[in-house]
Amino acid sequence: MEFSGAAVSAPFGCRAGWGGQRPREAAAARRRRVSGMGAVERCGWMVRCVAATEKHKDSAAARLGVEFADEEDYIKGGGGELLYVQMQASKSMDSQSNISSKLLPIPDGNSVLDLVIIGCGPAGLSLAAESAKKGLNVGLIGPDLPFTNNYGVWEDEFKDLGLESCIEHVWKDTIVYLDGNKPIMIGRAYGRVHRDLLHEELLRRCYDAGVTYLNSKVDKIIESPDGHRVVCCERDREVLCRLAIVASGAASGRLLEYEVGGPRVCVQTAYGVEVEVENNPYDPSLMVFMDYRDCFKEKVSHPEQANPTFLYAMPMSSTRVFFEETCLASKDALPFDLLKKRLMSRLDAMGVRILKVYEEEWSYIPVGGSLPNTDQKNLAFGAAASMVHPATGYSVVRSLSEAPRYASVISEILRNRVYSGQYLAGSSQSFSPSMLAWRTLWPQERKRQRSFFLFGLALIIQLNNEGIQSFFETFFRLPKW
Repeated sequence: MEFSGAAVSAPFGCRAGWGGQRPREAAAARRRRVSGMGAVERCGWMVRCVAATEKHKDSAAARLGVEFADEEDYIKGGGGELLYVQMQASKSMDSQSNISSKLLPIPDGNSVLDLVIIGCGPAGLSLAAESAKKGLNVGLIGPDLPFTNNYGVWEDEFKDLGLESCIEHVWKDTIVYLDGNKPIMIGRAYGRVHRDLLHEELLRRCYDAGVTYLNSKVDKIIESPDGHRVVCCERDREVLCRLAIVASGAASGRLLEYEVGGPRVCVQTAYGVEVEVENNPYDPSLMVFMDYRDCFKEKVSHPEQANPTFLYAMPMSSTRVFFEETCLASKDALPFDLLKKRLMSRLDAMGVRILKVYEEEWSYIPVGGSLPNTDQKNLAFGAAASMVHPATGYSVVRSLSEAPRYASVISEILRNRVYSGQYLAGSSQSFSPSMLAWRTLWPQERKRQRSFFLFGLALIIQLNNEGIQSFFETFFRLPKW
């Protein structure tokens, strides 16, 4: 459960510890520019939503002119909630540095980079930095956008990554409310990531390692006659590289191929507000991981409204709280408008009075779905590689923790010049470098583990509120192994 938002007043956050201010004109340009990544030229159900199909003619995609590879890619990109997703993505974060102001540009000409990483989120920046630290000539390509997500993490996991300085608030324990019975204490400290500091830290690591940058969307990735990858960007710019990795988020179907006939993607949606309140009912020393208690004043009247939701709450003080009404997973995204109504109804029933709104959030996380086709030459990382946990929506810690090992494998492949048609020692089967990389990211054990998580997702989306309370009552009381 990772949360992202768009400001309705002053954005929340302190000054970043490294780097300069983002120019206001650049922030204004971001708000005007809402468009998707470019297309990969391949067969498939291509939705060009400018001249939308009948099915999507009234969608936000049609109004915004965003393209998707197929219907699942459209769902991953926001589906019927796309307008809110774009509002969140175009959020202004003036305290985060422009990437282009910190990293040297990718040189023009026909020079060949070792590696190009497409996408400038946490997954892309961390993998770029780790790969360059291995001595690779790494280029980063993607729109120069800030981190707008509010990430919640287990404190011990971020400490293990050496990123504890990027945590802005820590709660000594987390608590779960399921019904009127005694709440469950998880016994684990939880932290809220300072998104400005995380952005600046990952950007600093890229700078120190010598990563270069091009501020551009990517239209397609093709193969040159000599076997190099050609990353085709805006304004007819082409960047040559030996390997290309897509880390541009879940809706990357125009640059990647995914397995056919796999599980249908589901969606976790959450609407949140950071507010100043009277009558905060929660202990400021505890993070409220889940509050599934049914305290709505208004009962549901439509089938879609029966999907269980819970309150996720971060008390920053006794009066300042981040509240988020969350649908853990649903076959069809629970609309943000409905989540907002539920949140306001819940707070009203609890006697919470909102005095001031600091920030409003719309979190949209695709969960489940198919794995990438591991026979393709284009590689992936992060959400583009289906690394989001199918049953919880968490992904950032996994991406950050796996980046060093994945970078080592990429470096070894490129340094040893393992190319298509070559044979590995002791094997009669030839492997392409892409196949070796894919098998590192998704070995059979990982695939089996993901299948088990998908089983959990399939169960969750079938449960009503009583069923999910019973499920988590058992889950959170399981003994520690």
